[in-house]
Amino acid sequence: MSKLEQVLVLDPPSDLRFKGPFTDVVTTNLKLKNPSDRRVCFKVKTTAPRRYCVRPNSGIIDAGATVTISVMLQPFDYDPNEKSKHKFMVQSIFAPPNESELDVMWKDAKPDDLMDSKLRCVFDLPSENDRVNDVERSSDVVAPVQNSSKAADGPVATAAPKTVSASMDDSEIKKLTQECKRLQAEMGKLTEENRQLKDDGVRMRRAAQHSDHLTSNQTGSSSSSSSSVMQHTTAASLPSLLVVIAAIFIGFFMGKFVL
Repeated sequence: MSKLEQVLVLDPPSDLRFKGPFTDVVTTNLKLKNPSDRRVCFKVKTTAPRRYCVRPNSGIIDAGATVTISVMLQPFDYDPNEKSKHKFMVQSIFAPPNESELDVMWKDAKPDDLMDSKLRCVFDLPSENDRVNDVERSSDVVAPVQNSSKAADGPVATAAPKTVSASMDDSEIKKLTQECKRLQAEMGKLTEENRQLKDDGVRMRRAAQHSDHLTSNQTGSSSSSSSSVMQHTTAASLPSLLVVIAAIFIGFFMGKFVL
């Protein structure tokens, strides 16, 4: 027996497109329509269950009814050079007249009674034109809110925040100006103190050098005077010594002759 053709009508029929950037959850919708006069059970499967969240992933569609399924792609690092190999499969089966539990029904279903459709996942990055259009749409959405606030508050309400902000800016500028002046005055004082310290250091070095020079001169003069005194003393004592020696010799010779 040949396999049954899918009774459900899928929209989109073959591709599930996800539009980046993929830094956040990207959601696309899949519509399942039951054009028959019987209730149909469905189940959605994927080759990458950790990358997608499907709500609802199973259920029953009444005759002539349509169910919208949300397929949510989790954030990931997208590589444009890598082709997507993810696929989805929608299985369906006609619901029995007196079904009790879907799990039991799927477990007991015969392979020949199953119908399925496969879809591949396609990742699209937004083009430059799409980005510009998104920005324009976002600005269009914000504009009415701004206009409505102006109409509700009136000119006085819109002018008040500007006055407050302007006064705050003036006060901040004044504080900064005063702080700059104070810092400049402190810098001037520190510069003057530094100059005075340098001058004091120069004077102290000069005084030390002068005192060292005077000390060396005094030492030299005292040593020269002491040497001259010693020479004079030596010169003065030399004749006396000669006289004493001569007296000794004379006394020795005279004593010898007498004896």
